[in-house]
Order: sequence, then C-alpha cells, then structure tokens
Amino acid sequence: MTIKVAIAGARGKMGKEAVHTVMENADMELVAALDYKDIGATLAETGLFPESFQVPVFTDLEKLHGQHAPDVLVDLTTPEHVYAHTKQALQLGIRPVVGTTGFSTEELKELTELAKTSALGCIIAPNFAVGAVLMMKFAEQAAKYLPDVEIIEMHHDQKLDAPSGTAMKTAHMMSETRQVHRQGHLDEKETLPGARGADYEGMRIHSVRLPGLVAHQQVLLGGEGQLLTLRHDSFNRGSFMSGVSLSIREVVERKELIYGLEHIIG
Repeated sequence: MTIKVAIAGARGKMGKEAVHTVMENADMELVAALDYKDIGATLAETGLFPESFQVPVFTDLEKLHGQHAPDVLVDLTTPEHVYAHTKQALQLGIRPVVGTTGFSTEELKELTELAKTSALGCIIAPNFAVGAVLMMKFAEQAAKYLPDVEIIEMHHDQKLDAPSGTAMKTAHMMSETRQVHRQGHLDEKETLPGARGADYEGMRIHSVRLPGLVAHQQVLLGGEGQLLTLRHDSFNRGSFMSGVSLSIREVVERKELIYGLEHIIG
C-alpha cells in the first residue's frame, strides 16, 4: 500500500526535510502541500525545490482533500495554525502527524475525543528524534529514584514557544513516577524574577534561545553526592526524519490520538 501524504509547512526548515524524506520513501507518495499564502501552483515554483517537484500547493485544506484525498497530513507549521489544521484534517477523514507544539490542554482533549469518535489515527510528537524520545523515557524511569530535577532546553532563537514541547513532555512523563515536592531552600528568593525558571510540580524548566542552536536538552537529576545528566542534541533537522517516517506509517494503523513517540517505539 502506498500512503498518500500532504505536508503543511513545506517551505520551512523542517518542512523541506520532510518533503525530501517522503519523496525518497517508496511506500509513500507526496500528493500535495498546504500553505497559508499563495506561493505558486507547485513546490517547484517556490524556488526552494528542484524543477521536478511538481507537487501542487493549496491554501485550503478542504480543496486539497477534494482533489487529492491524502491519507496523512504532516503538519510542521506554527502554533497559531496547527490546532485548526489538525481539527479540520480529522473532520475531513485525514490522519494528522503533527510536529508542531503549542497545544493547550483543552485542545488536546478535544482532538483526542475527535480522533476517537472518528476512529482515525493522529500522532502529535513534541520531538521526532528517536534519541530525544529515549532521553524522555530514561528520565521518567530515573525520576522515581532521583526526584530533584532541573530541565534545561536549548533551541534556535526563532522558536516561538517556551518551554519547548519536549521539555513539557519530559516533565509530564517524570511526574508519573516522581512525587510532587518543592525543590531548593524553603526561604529561596529570586532577586531577579525568573532566575529559577518555570515551575512544573516543583521541577524547574529553563529555556535558552540562541542563534546556532537547533534542538538540545539536558535533564539534571540530583541526589546526595551525585548528579545524573541525560542529554540529547539534534545537530540538524535530518535527525527528526526517521521519526516522521515512522509516524506516517504508524498513524494509518491507529484509530486514536497518540501524544508522543514513546508510545509507538516500545
């Protein structure tokens, strides 16, 4: 079976990688692209892809679906668009694979119910890098024994949300095994507001934004006389593509929303 794929956000850095990835997979066909503005009739006309990339571009998902009926929509856009895209895709019978973060708790609940009632797969992955997912799984296991935790996530300076979806997912996973408690001295005071970072059930999360970075995270777990450091680095966006391919193949087999690749890599 050939999986028909559409990509939203094909002109972005992640999107361009995804276009090449889908076109290189023999079991996938890139049938269309979705963009928020009129950029030309095909991807080739954008000047970002070879002339042979005659993939049609649409600004309307319903029209795209009517003409090409994709099995999967890979959404690599921005937090301001991704919720609407995901909801509309499910309503049209398209299975979303989402690599954009920024969903609220209420939005995730609504999309979970919509996927369930539609019996359609939907995968939302805060991070498509398999190594990052393993880091999160290891952190979840370690937090049971070393519950004093600080997360430092580091990304490029064009990232829109903070903390990152990966950091929030890591904290959420650790909260499943870690007893909630306040960390640090009871009389601790910030002489500069924000110095101690965000607080998630007592865990501290720090966001770094600098040019030159891609996606990096450290989880520091402290204990008496010891420190465990878990770190993952993505040096380029190719590191995410194995997870994108895995998600496209997996989502067509599922009938519910899955939040995080840890649920499909075992």
